[in-house]
Amino acid sequence: MVWRALLALYVAVATFGAFWAPDAKGFQSPALARIIFIHLPCAFLTAGLIFVGSYYAVRFLRGGDPEFEAKSVACNELGFLFACLTMATGILFSQVQWGTWWQWDPRQTSFLILLLLYLAYFALRGGYADSERRATFSSAYSAALSLPAVFLIFIFPRLPHIAQASFHPSQTIQRAEFDTAYWTVVLANFVGLFFVMMWTLRLKLRASALERAIDQAYGNDQAPGGDSAAPRVVRAVRLPKQGG
Repeated sequence: MVWRALLALYVAVATFGAFWAPDAKGFQSPALARIIFIHLPCAFLTAGLIFVGSYYAVRFLRGGDPEFEAKSVACNELGFLFACLTMATGILFSQVQWGTWWQWDPRQTSFLILLLLYLAYFALRGGYADSERRATFSSAYSAALSLPAVFLIFIFPRLPHIAQASFHPSQTIQRAEFDTAYWTVVLANFVGLFFVMMWTLRLKLRASALERAIDQAYGNDQAPGGDSAAPRVVRAVRLPKQGG
């Protein structure tokens, strides 16, 4: 489709812009500070997906519409993906700027806790074979996930004694000490990743809708109460004769 070609072209231009932007000042390795072009947009998208996933989880708990549960799951899956990208680029940034892969910086530690909370969500979903119980309990967890996320992302790193002990370039970012070209590329990458995320989310929701349609047509593997599977009708099929 045309919009996919345009999206690919946009991402290519944004990637070129990452090499066009001048080196960032005030960093140990100014050239490799370009990691921020991916790190920051991924971090923003992670935070947004957490809250959107919590919103749809609450909608599911209030009304029981499986479409809301599917949207919550899709947001959390993509949120975990972008969280992994944020952590990976952050670790790489730590190595090139601070000389160590892991420094136990407060920002690193708080984001690691957030990743563990995400993993607990998927472990919870994997712990229930019954689809109704899985949807209910995981949605309740997802709805509550936004509370520690607010603390870990927005509050904890900004506490005075925590901010003073952190090597994270938060002050450089908040004071807009980056070159204008730097912010232009960050914004361009954010927009590009946002549309890629929306496209992926749409594909995931279509797949979830197909799964629900198949379950309704052929029956779930288990009954809602966790009993044995519903009876199936087995029909004889004539096999073609082998030649020879």
